[in-house]
Amino acid sequence: MSMVMEEEVKRWTAKRKAALVTEIIQGKTTVAEASRAFDMPPSEIEEWVDEAKRGMENALRAKPLDVREQYERQIKELQEAYGEAMLELRARKKLASLLGEEDK
Repeated sequence: MSMVMEEEVKRWTAKRKAALVTEIIQGKTTVAEASRAFDMPPSEIEEWVDEAKRGMENALRAKPLDVREQYERQIKELQEAYGEAMLELRARKKLASLLGEEDK
């Protein structure tokens, strides 16, 4: 790992996260190696990489979205997914009641 990452990390600032994600993207380290080195779950580091990719994609757009627009879009997508899940749950309950498989 680079000099930025060699010191013991007490707090993961945006600058440190960016340095680690950059090393992963450049192939200098892997998520698994970083996970072991910093005793962190790989999923957390993968989230940082995903966030960085989304930020990079937005920065390269002809008309970048501001942070508020990004969050509003994400909230809308999550609300739609929640609504779909609720509809499916209601449909399953209705089917179960029609088939006589009541919850006990």
